[in-house]
Amino acid sequence: MLESPLNPDEEVFWRSLLVLVATLPRLLDDDLSRSTGISLTEYATLMNLSEAENQELRLTDLANAIGLSLSRISRVAEDLRSRGLVSKRRAVSDTRGNIVTLTPAGLVRLQQAYPGHLESARRRVMDCVDPTWLVQSGKALSTIVANSNSVGEAEAIPASELRPGRR
Repeated sequence: MLESPLNPDEEVFWRSLLVLVATLPRLLDDDLSRSTGISLTEYATLMNLSEAENQELRLTDLANAIGLSLSRISRVAEDLRSRGLVSKRRAVSDTRGNIVTLTPAGLVRLQQAYPGHLESARRRVMDCVDPTWLVQSGKALSTIVANSNSVGEAEAIPASELRPGRR
């Protein structure tokens, strides 16, 4: 059964989102690589580790936090390990699992990269968004992310929950 077509406002939003999803990660990655020498994925890996308890995470949890496949985050972690920015060890509780830990050198590298990342995020995103839209936009994007990660439609958060005065 064919759904009704998108209305003009939905169409503008949808098409803009498609372009954003295709271009923004590349632009942010290019900015970060040029200014700091690390990729956006490497930055996200170091950032998530820096915020974790004991600055360490299971590889699967790190993959989920960043939105990468286990094989992709394994390659990223191995590259960071070869540069001394993280260490890797087998999980004690599950010998199939791996724990990735931020090293002191990794923390320094993250701190060095932060100003470049912040400048890019502000220039490419925050400076383009009316501050009064941030709360609703953040809720909408968080809902889209949550629904993208949900197992089934029954877990989806309805859009009506995002209307002003809700949540």
